[in-house]
Amino acid sequence: MDLSLCIIVKNEETTLPLTLNSVKNVVDEIVLVDTGSSDRTPEIAREFGAKVYNFEWCNDFAAARNESLKYAKGEWILVLDADEVLVTDIVPQLKRAMKSDRHLLINLIRQEIGAVQSPYSLVSRLFRNHPKIHFSRPYHAMVDDSITEIITWELQWKIVSLPSVAILHSGYKAGAIAAKNKLQKAQIAMESYLAEHPSDAYVCSKLGALYVTIGEIQRGMALLKRGLTVVSIDATVLYELHYHLGIAYRQQQNFPKAKEHYQAALKLDILPQLKLGAYNNLGNLLKDEGNLHGAKSLYETALQLDPNLATGYYNLGMTLKALGNFGDAIAAYQKAIDLNPDAAETYQNLGVVLLKIGKVTESLAAFKQAIALHEVNNPAEAQRLRGGLQEMGLN
Repeated sequence: MDLSLCIIVKNEETTLPLTLNSVKNVVDEIVLVDTGSSDRTPEIAREFGAKVYNFEWCNDFAAARNESLKYAKGEWILVLDADEVLVTDIVPQLKRAMKSDRHLLINLIRQEIGAVQSPYSLVSRLFRNHPKIHFSRPYHAMVDDSITEIITWELQWKIVSLPSVAILHSGYKAGAIAAKNKLQKAQIAMESYLAEHPSDAYVCSKLGALYVTIGEIQRGMALLKRGLTVVSIDATVLYELHYHLGIAYRQQQNFPKAKEHYQAALKLDILPQLKLGAYNNLGNLLKDEGNLHGAKSLYETALQLDPNLATGYYNLGMTLKALGNFGDAIAAYQKAIDLNPDAAETYQNLGVVLLKIGKVTESLAAFKQAIALHEVNNPAEAQRLRGGLQEMGLN
């Protein structure tokens, strides 16, 4: 069966080759809509055999994505951005899922590269080339609204989700967000949409979370709570509402309410990988209040879901250290370092535990690495740590 890749771009000459290489020998055609590039993006796309179309940007991602759908000839459509790549290992699962004559939408798990807390999300990026499927919403454009309408009347269709990571996304790294003013663009677009759809739970969750991120806590909480009042809410959206309310209440030092929302989030029937943030954050709350065994259990659950979660090993190491289980704490810290060798705090805490058990040479090596990393991002902490070691007679 034919598979079309639909992608919208602007000035993506650096990342686009990675994206298109990832779908080589997977898709049958590449439809690329350029919204005003001034670099070599169109030329690079053509080198990969893409059909390139121009579209005047109108501050509406849905409009641009719908333009790409107009040209797709495949029976199925895969949608990627130029800061995403398709995971090779997922291809056999994709092909099996597309063989079903009842599948209309195949949801895919996307992993945020470098994310500290919530690395996974479920995205509706693989669907049939159905004439009624279209994107809606100017920001966080999705086909879900049209899919819901279709399955209401065409009862033969099913929506499924693949359980393995399918897409790797690098666009939410701090540098990429700042470089492209993503937060400001998102806020403007979502505020405009919310004015016309004041009871949309999805935009309440996304815009409410954005407000919390930029420090407008009260404004964000009000919007997140409004989302919870919507009568019919998708479980993944409900999770996001509770999860971000947990973050907001934690920032306000209202720990009981934060725990309440994290616990509500964890009870929801969604893909377990999507709950990593709630497991981790609830674990932090329990650790801070002295419930070390409860925290340890939550961190271990998170690591069962994602054995590559560096922050999970770090938090587990902190808990094991507090429990006096120094050997396992060292192992947890070392695993965290293997996964994220640039985390100064991990080396610093590893140095503390090694010193406690008398391994002075190894401890000093860990502290030295922590100081070197702190010098780059936090020179004051590097100086404080260096001074503390000198006071103890350790050089």
